[in-house]
Amino acid sequence: MKLLHLDCFLLFILTVVVASTAHASAAQRPNVVFIFADDWGWGDLSSHGHPWLKTPHLDRLAREGTDFHQFNVLNPVCSPSRAAAMTGMFPSRFGIHEHFAAPAQNLARNMPDWLDARAPTTARFFQQAGYRTAHFGKWHLTNRNTHGAPAPTAYGFDEFAVFNGGAETASATLHATPENAVKFITAHKDRPFFLNVWLHESHLPHVPTKASMEKWSHLDEQKRVYAAVITDGDNAVGRVLEALERAGVAQNTIVIFSSDNGPETTALKVQQNSRDDDAGVTGYGGYYSVGSSGGLRGEKRSLFEGGVRVPFLVRWPGHTPAGVINNTTVLTAVDLLPTLCAAASVTLPPEYRGDGENLLAALNGNSVRRTRPIFWAWTGKAAEPNWWPRLAVRDGDWKLALTSDAKRVSLHLLTTDRVEAIDVAKDHPEIVARLTKLALAWKATLPTTVDSACISAIDRAAAATASDAPGAPNPPVKKAPIDRAAAFARMDTNHDQFLTLEEYVAGMNGAPNLESRFKNFDKNSDGKLSREEFVSPAG
Repeated sequence: MKLLHLDCFLLFILTVVVASTAHASAAQRPNVVFIFADDWGWGDLSSHGHPWLKTPHLDRLAREGTDFHQFNVLNPVCSPSRAAAMTGMFPSRFGIHEHFAAPAQNLARNMPDWLDARAPTTARFFQQAGYRTAHFGKWHLTNRNTHGAPAPTAYGFDEFAVFNGGAETASATLHATPENAVKFITAHKDRPFFLNVWLHESHLPHVPTKASMEKWSHLDEQKRVYAAVITDGDNAVGRVLEALERAGVAQNTIVIFSSDNGPETTALKVQQNSRDDDAGVTGYGGYYSVGSSGGLRGEKRSLFEGGVRVPFLVRWPGHTPAGVINNTTVLTAVDLLPTLCAAASVTLPPEYRGDGENLLAALNGNSVRRTRPIFWAWTGKAAEPNWWPRLAVRDGDWKLALTSDAKRVSLHLLTTDRVEAIDVAKDHPEIVARLTKLALAWKATLPTTVDSACISAIDRAAAATASDAPGAPNPPVKKAPIDRAAAFARMDTNHDQFLTLEEYVAGMNGAPNLESRFKNFDKNSDGKLSREEFVSPAG
């Protein structure tokens, strides 16, 4: 009997030890908080030298972590940029090359209506590894006018409260994002969690709080609105950091701050207010979009660095060095999935074939040089001087921008020409040839048709029949979107990818109210219509 009791006692001790070890292992797995801003330019941080914007909470994050100066997103607008960050794959692999608009407009651009719910995602891998997962804030991996789109739960999120989800997804208010994040952190402080906090700032329309507007009352009207919006975004970051401290988990949490693309274009002061397709809210319009790329060439919708190089701050106490500026390691959004999974000891399935690299060593403060090239594709705005590239590739320190047919190229050595001011293509024909071959070979691997599982059959059927309905006026009130694209090409008589009012009036053959309709299309009020403005609303 004594031996039996001893055996039971030893078994009990062994059970306790194993359970304690498992608990300790779980407790040591880091939490992850990914804060993703919207249209927040590389230069929109006071720690990046902005002359009048103040971002004290982001500055704190930079002081307590590492500021990576060579981080790129994989598209210069929101939806494809976010798809890359979610999946670790180039967004063009899913046919996502512009923002998700209403299904009729997606059809015109040969795009799906949502990110494939079967796609690999960081959230799903963390969820399968025992993490609690949540997404709060902007979604835009579909569109608020789209019926039948998967909810965030289909992509591996246990909890969510979003805006610009599908038509059946309840929309959360813009300023509720940090509050929802704080509640989630508080509720799940005793288990590992993965949390997306995707902010609205500084996307249009600008909807600053009263307190932030009062804070910047000494600035002129234009700067005041933008400074207030940036302050609201920075304060949201501060609330998340404070919640981590209160919950006692800050020391075991990886916090990342970044942005989906470069700053929005500043519009003429014609219309102060605008309505946003992201969340259906009204606020200040594009005149107040005075965001900074930090001197980089281009801005939102451009494949030059101003459109795709964005802030990337990482704080991970005990791992990521504090107060360091890393200006050598090249990181991209597709690296997030393999890097974060490695940081949390989340094993990727053998069938996963991502486009990124595991650059955990860089987060740990080591010098790392990426081995895989970076590719970009863009089919939206095409104009001089910064929006003409349709493709771009970076390999090492060389970056090549080119048209779809590669008849026009621009080559830059980013280590000496950060702002892409000097085209050295003529001096390095061998590098141009090599990178052109890389870009065109990559383009050839991309899908040219849309997966039927990723479209809203109901919405597309309605769009296709709208102009054929019995009793429809002549001309019909609603034209099929593909006709809009064809009409743009027909009216653009000088082939500069813009319509002047004169071209528009001539092309519309005397239809009524042409001047007011032209102004409605002209979202940035620059007196001309880009193809994107004419075929689909701004995103």
